[in-house]
Order: sequence, then C-alpha cells, then structure tokens
Amino acid sequence: MKSASSQLNERNLHHHLAALQSVKTEVQKVLVGQDHAIDSLLIALLAGGHCLLEGVPGLAKTLMISSLAQVLDLQFNRIQFTPDLMPSDVIGTEILEEDHTSGKRFFKFQQGPVFTNLLLADEINRTPPKTQAALLEAMQEKKISFAGKDYDLPKPFFVLATQNPIEQSGTYALPEAQLDRFLLHVSIDYPNFNEEIEIIKRTTGDEFAKLTTVLDHESLLLLQKATRQVFIEDSLVTAVIKLVRNTRPASTAPDIVNRFLRWGAGPRAGQAIVLCAKAYALLNGCLSVKPSDIIKVAPNVLRHRLMLRFEAQVENKSIDDIVSELLTSFNQ
Repeated sequence: MKSASSQLNERNLHHHLAALQSVKTEVQKVLVGQDHAIDSLLIALLAGGHCLLEGVPGLAKTLMISSLAQVLDLQFNRIQFTPDLMPSDVIGTEILEEDHTSGKRFFKFQQGPVFTNLLLADEINRTPPKTQAALLEAMQEKKISFAGKDYDLPKPFFVLATQNPIEQSGTYALPEAQLDRFLLHVSIDYPNFNEEIEIIKRTTGDEFAKLTTVLDHESLLLLQKATRQVFIEDSLVTAVIKLVRNTRPASTAPDIVNRFLRWGAGPRAGQAIVLCAKAYALLNGCLSVKPSDIIKVAPNVLRHRLMLRFEAQVENKSIDDIVSELLTSFNQ
C-alpha cells in the first residue's frame, strides 16, 4: 500500500495501528468478552460509518460505547430515546437572545447533543419516526440544516445506536431508509459461562478499572484515510457485487433467496462490505483485503438490509441463516 497521506507514512502507520490495538485492550479492562462487538465498533470507526448494536438488556452495550469514547478521547454525548423526545432535543433549537449594547433581540441557534464526535442513541427504537428522522441528515450528510442554514458536525462523527430485540411494547421500528444508513448491524449474544463468572467478580467488588486515552481523534482521522487506501483485488470487488446481487429475488438468484427473501440489499451494501473488509484487514495489520475479511464482515453489513418473506418465519429461517449459506460459495 502506498503512503496513506503525507502525514501518515509507513512507519507512523504501524505506530497508529499498535495504538489501535491498545484501544481494544483498554476497553477490555471494563468489559468481559464481547470481542466480536468491540472489533465491529472499531471497524465502523475506521470505515467512518455508524453502527447499530442489538441485544437484550444487561449486555454492556452502553458501557462498551462510552468506554470506547473515553479511550479514543472523543467528545461523547448520550441521548436516551423515549416516546416524548422531540427532534429539537436531538439537533437543537433557536433561542431568543438580546444584544445588551443595542437592546435588539435576535434568534440564536443552540446546538443539540448531535454536535459531538460520538453520539450514543440509546434505545433508538423507543422514539417516534419524527424524532428518528432527525438523525437521518446527520448520519448521511454529516451536517444539520435548521432555519435555512447548514451547520457542519464535528469530525469525526459517529452514531452508535442500541436497541432491544425482544421488547416491542412502546417501540417504533426503524424505517428501512434509516436502517440503511447504519454501516453495521451487530447482534450481541449472552456471555459464556466463564465470562459470566468474571463479570460477576469484577462488578461486585470495590475496585474499578481506570481507562487511559490511547488514540486521539486526529490519529483516528488519519487511520480512516489509511483504511480507504488498503488494497483490494478487482476480482474480490466483483465477487462482492455478485454476493450482493444474489440477495435480490430474481430468476437468476439462488433458490434460498427466492423462497425466503422479499427483497435484497442495494448498492450501498457492496460499498459497505468493501470498506468494512478494508477496515478489518487494517485492524489486523494487513494492507490488502483477503476473502476471509469479506466473509467476516458481510453478515453485519447485510443483516439489516434484507427482508424476510412469511415463508421464512414458517420454516424458522433467519437472515443470518440465508447470508451464511450465500457465503459458503463466496469467491468460488
């Protein structure tokens, strides 16, 4: 790979990659297990995208995100999404002020919590679509429009959202257009037996780990540039496009897709797979993408971009089952 930028030569790149590995080590001071979820968050940060974490309560989703912000020295805001939350509670509003010299009154835009580096949208599906939509422009354009003016968001800017998959009372499903703005949809499972023992030991004592900042936001921006310059063979790009197109029901699609999927992924999914594969390769110290990198990131990219038919529910087929079968023939 060529130098990622004039500021980030080959030697500095390895230095920053070592610091990136230290990020994971620091976060694991307060988290037990969840390696896959932590890696996924780092992939999203390197790729410059947003991430949706889904899991039952008590799996440390919020702690994971807040700890990551602290270790990366990012400005961090949290919004607890509730049914009465309004768009102005997210993006901000105008307030009336008075010039003490002239006595004239004027409206001034008061920035909301979205003006940050890392925004935790906690339980994002608990607020109505009107408020959910307030994040759409921020997630896609990295800016906010209000009263005819544009306001740029800080760089870097990430939305890391959480939702509970089992409790649906008083929730509002995210629109497909908004789901598509999330680079990754990560499913978090219960800890294993030994991990759960360690969790209880750590959280019921009187000693608490202190996190150290190991990577600043300027270094993260440089690593994002390096991610986009990780090499990928044209044949692998072609294979990714075939994978994405195979998720769309059609006469040429695999039988499992035509039987169980109502619709498949759009072009944004191909972009996301390639970019996340580059980030995963860089996270592991590699400067080129391998087929195994694509296979690793594809499920999290496709999980929220496919819609099941009723037949899939009848036969107990999940999106993960279908993606797993499609990946068995990847690059063959």
